[in-house]
Amino acid sequence: MKKRTKEILEILDQQYGREYVCYLNYNTPWQLLIATMLSAQCTDARVNIVTKDLFQKYDTLEKFAYADLKELEQDIKPTGFYHNKAKNIIACTKALVEQFDGEVPSSLEDLTSLAGVGRKTANVIRGNIFHEPSVVVDTHVKRISRRLGLTKNEDPEKVEFDLMKELPKDHWILYNIQIITFGRSICTARSPKCEECFLQKYCKEYKM
Repeated sequence: MKKRTKEILEILDQQYGREYVCYLNYNTPWQLLIATMLSAQCTDARVNIVTKDLFQKYDTLEKFAYADLKELEQDIKPTGFYHNKAKNIIACTKALVEQFDGEVPSSLEDLTSLAGVGRKTANVIRGNIFHEPSVVVDTHVKRISRRLGLTKNEDPEKVEFDLMKELPKDHWILYNIQIITFGRSICTARSPKCEECFLQKYCKEYKM
């Protein structure tokens, strides 16, 4: 690990600790899978509002798998892109019921074979449910990793592989949690609080 990367991680650990936090509310692995699918282009806070009622109404995997498409669309409408999300949720949960005995699989290959599940969603599940070291590349991680010079890539999959090379395994999940917090509080996309930033000296875009 490069000295510079080590310093960045040490500062993040000091600021945010090393506790694993999931910002999406869930009780079962399939609930986290659905919540993560809903979180695409939507805030975690809004997803949690929607899933509070959603998971009471559809309290089994089978209820999602055999749900009425139009009804489910209305139930998840506040999360945006609800036509596509509803279609994918039904197809995904149907596959879980019919092909995986109602269990969420642990392998990246099986997870990404499910409708609407890309590498990002699969890695959220692998990290949070199965505690497999995994790098989750969301908008915060992509943007801030570029600013910190940990990657030059724009493509999320390429960023993921860059970070896997750059970061020690014990920080793969942790880095995502810390950077989300950092991206929401300090390094926001629209108006970053550069003067308050404790990673100023490592930022490629910060101008004195």
